[in-house]
Amino acid sequence: MTSDTTTGNPTDDDVPAGGEGPAGSAAGERRSTDTAARLDREILGGPRRYTLPDLVEGTGLSREFIENYWRWLGLPVTHPTDAWFTDADMRALREIGELVDAEGLDEQAQMTFIRSLGHTTDRLALWHVEALVELIQRRRGLDDVSARLTALDRVPELADKMARQLEHAWRLQLAALTGRLATEFGGAHGAAAAGGVDELPLRRAVGFADIVSFTKRTAGLGSQELAEFVQLFESRARDVITEAGGRVVKTIGDAVLFVADDVTTGAEVALGLAAPHAADDQIPVRVGLVWGRVLSRFGDVFGPDVNLASRITELAEPTSVLVDPPTAKLLSSSARYALTAQEPQEVQGIGEITPVRLQRAYTGS
Repeated sequence: MTSDTTTGNPTDDDVPAGGEGPAGSAAGERRSTDTAARLDREILGGPRRYTLPDLVEGTGLSREFIENYWRWLGLPVTHPTDAWFTDADMRALREIGELVDAEGLDEQAQMTFIRSLGHTTDRLALWHVEALVELIQRRRGLDDVSARLTALDRVPELADKMARQLEHAWRLQLAALTGRLATEFGGAHGAAAAGGVDELPLRRAVGFADIVSFTKRTAGLGSQELAEFVQLFESRARDVITEAGGRVVKTIGDAVLFVADDVTTGAEVALGLAAPHAADDQIPVRVGLVWGRVLSRFGDVFGPDVNLASRITELAEPTSVLVDPPTAKLLSSSARYALTAQEPQEVQGIGEITPVRLQRAYTGS
């Protein structure tokens, strides 16, 4: 083994190729540790310098509150005596403490606010990194591991820009949401105006679009092909829903759940999703739509009408839309739609229903 004549330390040439052997393995672990520490500092904006007791002293918050905060974010405090927290952590905790005091948030509200941030940003960070890895794979023709290692060098440079984009997008979405609520409930006074104390609060068109024969269509696909298939379905569905005036609630593997503020918009969304696509890579879907009441919580919607929409979707033929009879009655006043009652069917957990097929009315030439 040769040595650097100045320091007496082994040179890079002394490390076995590919990190083989004890020396190479140790050197590889050091490099990995150093890289992780560097990324950590660059992304977080500074070193981890505070322990949990330091945070308690610096914020005036209880240890229980701070531990709850991190657990709700999805990042539990596992080493309370280690210097694991940054200046940004100290500032964030002071701000959330002030918010809790100013708004009088009880523990349930605290948990909801903080857990929503953790759940959303966890998925968002993963989504962004995976998108970057996929781009690098396509652009450079690298394997998955090499693309991920290359992506690590790019992430810190993108972090600040994406953080600003996140805040901007959130403010846009918040403005859109509050605008809709102001329009819908601005003239309401009390529970009676909203439809009664016992009813779910929001009247919405709620629907599901489900890929036909998803398991069969994706059997044998590799990871890249499967990712592209799912991404194609989701991106097309989101575009159709947004352009028609609806909103995506969530995607569930081979299905997407959407809502709209009025029954006609819901119908336009449903028909747009079911319409055959001209592309060679057509992904046929079936759609179920119901006008009813829902409860909105945790970024999701709940209620019997959501379940009914899901069940009706399962009864639909490829590239078709089914609605329940009350929804069909509402849509029957419009000349743009044709409605055809189907055979009654027994649906588990709901009972017998007579689904109605929704189509665009043929107007002729």
